[in-house]
Amino acid sequence: MNKVILVGNLTRDPELSETPSGVAVCRFAIAVTRDYANSDGNRETDFFNITVWRGRAENCGKYLKKGNKVAVVGSLQNRSYEDKDGIKRNVTDVIANEVEFLTPRNAQSDGDVSVVTEKRAAPQLEPIDDNQLPF
Repeated sequence: MNKVILVGNLTRDPELSETPSGVAVCRFAIAVTRDYANSDGNRETDFFNITVWRGRAENCGKYLKKGNKVAVVGSLQNRSYEDKDGIKRNVTDVIANEVEFLTPRNAQSDGDVSVVTEKRAAPQLEPIDDNQLPF
């Protein structure tokens, strides 16, 4: 079984492109803070490369931006390539099957990704006479 679930923030704007056959692909990276602190008392962060295909890719490219919080469900995929200096590099990508946008739509566009809550008035209760209850 190969399944990974991550919740983190985009480290850069997503890159939407198409394969030569016209299939949409979107690539972005997310930063995920670990649940525990290291020996210095600091929580470390891991960075993951995410690849999304087809319709989900188009939605990610259209609606996501740097700083947005997302939940990603997918699988790990290893690949290798030769860089421009001829050195063989190994990379692990997350191939996303699901991407949930966690940043509210009304969050400000200046990078503020804090959760926005609205204050609602408490519902007003009507007094009930106990003698009118059917039980």
